[in-house]
Amino acid sequence: MTHRFYALLANTLAASLTNNAVWFALTFWAYLETKSVVVTSVMAGIYLATVAFSGFFLGSIVDHYRKKTSMLLSSLVSFGLYFFALILYSSTPETVFSDPSSPQLWIFLLLGLLGAIAGNIRTITISTLVTMLIPEPERDKANGMVGTANGVSFLIASLFSGFIIGFLGISWMLTLALTLTGLVILHVWMVPIPEPEIVHAQTETTGRVDIRGTLKAVRQMPGLLALIFFNTFNNFLGGVYMSLMDAYGLSLVSVQVWGVLWGFLSLGFIVGGIVVARKGLGVRPLRTLFLSNIIMWVVSVFFTIQASIVLLSVGMFIYLCLIPVVEAAEQTIIQKLVPPERQGRVFGFAQSVEQAASPITAFFIGPIAELVFIPFMTTGAGVDLIGSWFGTGSARGLALLFTVTGLVGLIITVIAMRSASYKLLSVNYQKLMASPAVAE
Repeated sequence: MTHRFYALLANTLAASLTNNAVWFALTFWAYLETKSVVVTSVMAGIYLATVAFSGFFLGSIVDHYRKKTSMLLSSLVSFGLYFFALILYSSTPETVFSDPSSPQLWIFLLLGLLGAIAGNIRTITISTLVTMLIPEPERDKANGMVGTANGVSFLIASLFSGFIIGFLGISWMLTLALTLTGLVILHVWMVPIPEPEIVHAQTETTGRVDIRGTLKAVRQMPGLLALIFFNTFNNFLGGVYMSLMDAYGLSLVSVQVWGVLWGFLSLGFIVGGIVVARKGLGVRPLRTLFLSNIIMWVVSVFFTIQASIVLLSVGMFIYLCLIPVVEAAEQTIIQKLVPPERQGRVFGFAQSVEQAASPITAFFIGPIAELVFIPFMTTGAGVDLIGSWFGTGSARGLALLFTVTGLVGLIITVIAMRSASYKLLSVNYQKLMASPAVAE
């Protein structure tokens, strides 16, 4: 069983690498072509809104069909969308893509982004495969391996996308994506998954989005819904960084350096994932999740306090080290508390709900940055109030926005950690750990 999991994890790594590379490349390329932070924030909003909307549906696909079918479908859809994107780019004059209002630009971006989003089927599938193929005592470590794989894909994708956009262009990125996706399809076709029959919950109707059954599964464990909403708020704040970090980083260094730097920073994903894979999460994963969030938000308050690429790099490295810990903790809790036949839908539900706030952030944060924070630190009161030590200019407006976001996240995390809902969830988890036969 375990060797099959490793093969499927490697396959998912290759697919994630491809999809992440397309996402990075499109963001870099769009900003360099249009010079508009609004374009990149709207791109992030479209991406996150689609992820939020599709989670229920993608989770139902994973539960209602065989895991191999789900993985093949994911890659086939990505391949088709990347192919049409390349055709559109090749048949359109390049000058058209420098206009932020160009319909061709947004059709092209949508094709690429939707191709990357199709990979989210795999994100849900690999979490359910941990439950199917890995013994329960080793699942937190397996989740750490999944986090490590995500970090590796993030590292290689950021490195290659920066170089490819800087030296070759977006058409080469899409050509490479098509090649890698084709190889991924061939490989997963040859890997056997021991799933003799599709397991469905009793009385459920297949072939539809089972929202009622999903909510029932979540509500059966008091506190689980509160955990999902906590991560939702974190993603709401994380949308600020997703929307504006590239613009801030590109104000400090070139696109080639930024791509290489992201490759190095992505080692944080790998380091965090390896630590979880080797050490696990301890007997209280919920406490580990909260402590990791506290550290993340403290770092976020200070990593843009000065216009320093070194300070930014150190802060982002620590931040990225902790993301696999947080994700593995949530996955381990869900895998323990939710029956296997509903895990796809619950993971999809968590994905949808947790991402639901981020599109709001992404759509509005660009205009807020340009209309409030950037003027505040260029010609507004911020120049006299804090400009002497914080710095002035448009980039410092973005930096101030990051600092405020970190403060808000820290306050909310401390409040949540002390609430009754999360104490109840922790108690229930410990009870199930003490009687594994009941949960299995």
